[in-house]
Order: sequence, then C-alpha cells, then structure tokens
Amino acid sequence: MSAAEEAGVFHRARGRTLDSFSSEKEREWKGPFYFIQGADPQFGLMKAWATGDCDNGGDEWEQEILLAEQAVQAINKLNPKPKFFVLCGDLVHAMPGRPWRKEQTEDLQRVLRTVDRDIPLVVVSGNHDVGNVPTPETIAEFQRTWGDDYFSFWVGGVLFLVLNSQFLYDASRCPALKQEHDHWLDQQLRTARQRTCRHAVVFQHIPLFLRSIDEDDDYFNLTKALRKEMADKFVEAGIKAVFSGHYHRNAGGTYRNLDMVVSSAIGCQLGKDTHGLRVVVVTAEKIVHRYYSLDELNEKGIEDDLMDLLKEN
Repeated sequence: MSAAEEAGVFHRARGRTLDSFSSEKEREWKGPFYFIQGADPQFGLMKAWATGDCDNGGDEWEQEILLAEQAVQAINKLNPKPKFFVLCGDLVHAMPGRPWRKEQTEDLQRVLRTVDRDIPLVVVSGNHDVGNVPTPETIAEFQRTWGDDYFSFWVGGVLFLVLNSQFLYDASRCPALKQEHDHWLDQQLRTARQRTCRHAVVFQHIPLFLRSIDEDDDYFNLTKALRKEMADKFVEAGIKAVFSGHYHRNAGGTYRNLDMVVSSAIGCQLGKDTHGLRVVVVTAEKIVHRYYSLDELNEKGIEDDLMDLLKEN
C-alpha cells in the first residue's frame, strides 16, 4: 500500500465532507440501509483505570488492541456490509502532548487498517483526541492524523453531521475556531430544515444528556443551558437522532422526538455493559438501533428482526 493509499484510510474527511460519499447520488433515498456505531476504543484507559491514575497512567493497551481487533472482525463478517463504521471519539487515552500518544495512535491505526476497504471509516473527535480544552494546535494535530474534526456527508438520502463537541464543552482557548464551527453548523441545520433529506442525524462525542434534558450537569454531559439550546436547534431542524459515546456505558433518552443515543465503549467499561458496537438501521420512516456485545456480533451477527427491516421498501 502506498503512503497516499494508507493515509486515505484515515483522512476521509477533507473540506468538511467525506470523499467516500461525494456523489450527488447519495442525496437520493434508495431504500433502507444500516451502519455501525462504535465509541471509545481509548487505548490505555483500562490500565490507567485499574491503577487509579487516569491522568498519568495508561502505559499498556494490549487488552484494547484485542478488543478493537475483535470489533473489526465482527464488522468485516457482516453481510450485507454496513454503509459505514463511525467511531464516536476518544480513540486513544493519552491526551495531546502526553506520553504514549504516538504509540497508541499507531497501534489503533494499524488495527483500523484491517477494516474492509468497502466500509468507510467515519472518525469523530473526542476530548482525549483534541484535549478537554482544545487549542488551535491540538485541533491541527487531530486534522493531520485523522482528518477534519467536523464535517457532513450524505448517504442514501440521509444527511449526517459530525460535530466537535469539545467546542461545546470549553472553547476558551480557541474561540475563533468555535465561531467557525457554529457558523458551519447553522448552515448545515438550515439544509436539514429544508427537509430535502429523508432523515438528518448527528454524531458527537459528548452526549447532550444521559437520560433527561433536565438532569444535573455532569462530566459526561453538556451543561443544562447549552444542551437545551442545542436540542431545540436540532429538533427545529428535523434532526432525528444524536449518537454519542464518552460515558463508557449505554444510556439515552428522548426530548421532543429527538433520540439521544449514548453507546458504551469498545474499550474500558465504567459500568455493567459489555464491550460492544451499535447496529443502526435506517428505514424510510424510522431509525432503529441495538447494542451488541462484541461476542454476540461475532458469533451470531445481526438478529433477523433488524435484517428484515432492510427488506422494506
């Protein structure tokens, strides 16, 4: 594989869109399809969490490598193939400028290179990818390594928006970049509001909320005032669902017909859920999703009731 081809595996997003889905034909609805959502492979967290030193620990990630390999194996087995595989942030545990970041990134990219080349990889930035308080430098590093930190793309008549949720969490060190992000998002929401898309869906790392729009502020959600503002914007634009990670547990809720879907991690679990992936089926009328453990998806594949949805006209 040439250097350019190898880079293409990861540098999917350029110019705020995905080359994988650049065709105008993708703006047309052709029938049901599905995609796979994963989150938080976070190479290094399992050791750091086990030792109780999440700020400085994380010098081993063999367990995460095996789990990521298992995830890719499960995805590659699926028939028919998913339209894409979206990874909703916290790719590695080491924050920008921290030890082991380069090695963790190289190991994750090595695993992700084995994803079937016919299944585009969609990468979402998380707090460990650009920093809890991102800077122009950390954003630039992410872009060099993985591609754009926010972008949109069309698949089968559905508009997908990938946000950089760290701009919503704390953009105090990069206000100009946040302003550009917000302006871009407003433009995208105007497009969604025109209802030329069958559905519109958002991917971001930090959830708007974990279970309720009125829940208390927490490390794992956005502030109450901001989440309400964003959720109302999304509802008014016709966004059907927001998919996120960050929580390392499954959660979610509904607000004014907006489905907030929080998926647990491929890597370290902070609750009782299993290492897993979410299967998301998009039909003409609805979006149906189900979380599978990596073992379940590898051994049994997608259940018949979800597969039957793909046969609907």
